[in-house]
Amino acid sequence: MSSSDMKIITVIGSGLIGRSWAMVFASGGYSVKIYDNQPGQAAKAMAEIRKQLEELEEARMLRGELTATQQLALLSSYDDLAQALEGAFFVQECVFEQLEVKQSVFQDIECVVGKDVILSSSTSCLVPSNVFSKVQNRSRCLVSHPVNPPYYVKLVELVPHPETAAHVMDATHTVMTKVGQAPVRLKREIDGFALNRVQAAIIAESWRLVQDGVISVKDIDLVMSEGLGMRYAFIGPMETMHLNAPEGLEDYMKRYGVGITRVLTSFGPVPDFFGEGAKSIVNEMDELIPSEQQHLSARRERRDQLLMGLAKLKKDH
Repeated sequence: MSSSDMKIITVIGSGLIGRSWAMVFASGGYSVKIYDNQPGQAAKAMAEIRKQLEELEEARMLRGELTATQQLALLSSYDDLAQALEGAFFVQECVFEQLEVKQSVFQDIECVVGKDVILSSSTSCLVPSNVFSKVQNRSRCLVSHPVNPPYYVKLVELVPHPETAAHVMDATHTVMTKVGQAPVRLKREIDGFALNRVQAAIIAESWRLVQDGVISVKDIDLVMSEGLGMRYAFIGPMETMHLNAPEGLEDYMKRYGVGITRVLTSFGPVPDFFGEGAKSIVNEMDELIPSEQQHLSARRERRDQLLMGLAKLKKDH
């Protein structure tokens, strides 16, 4: 493949994640073709992206070396799948999170593209062996799972199908790094990948502590935002332990391993997220932030502003 063939990425699906991927890829200088099977949707997405890029430029938070106008010039929209895939070396799928939908999309894509084109899915909860089960050549398939919102939270989990070729993982890692994301490689597929498994552990214990009357919803969130989260924004749990004992990780476990094991064995069963007990937790959350759209929208906007500031801080250090 010549370098001129390595410039076009096709994004399939123009919802929130599709638009975010398109912005990320364009920020890295790739030409991006956006496809949506709903006529006119991809064009609508372009208008939404234009507005976002202009706002980001004004806030001096635009990613990449190019101006908003230059990035917009790299984007194009399509209602025709074959036209959208023409010339692409990499395809990022962002359609509805339903197995049959994704399987049929990849079948359609495979009929159109050459054998070396990388097929990547944004799925957050479906494993590659299921997503790509109807694809003939599975060695070029993988999951590239972003974190919402991908423009500010840069992690991407690269999850291989059992048949994924090593050079496909490498090439995807290179693309993600080039566009400024932070890719991590899973060595094999597992339900929930890494991020959602760690997140599920945090959700479960937080839920149990509130349900058992140990702490309030407001305060368990502070445990993370003003405690663990302060460190975890820059260093992970492994390095945290390594730095928290005079002689590193092994020393940490000598000192605290028995205590950690004792606490872990005291953990309750998987909580009931749906029964009567759950209602009081939901009500407590609603009292803090009501579930009406105007309240949630305002908090989401605040979240994105804070993430933008944190992303800037991390970039400058």
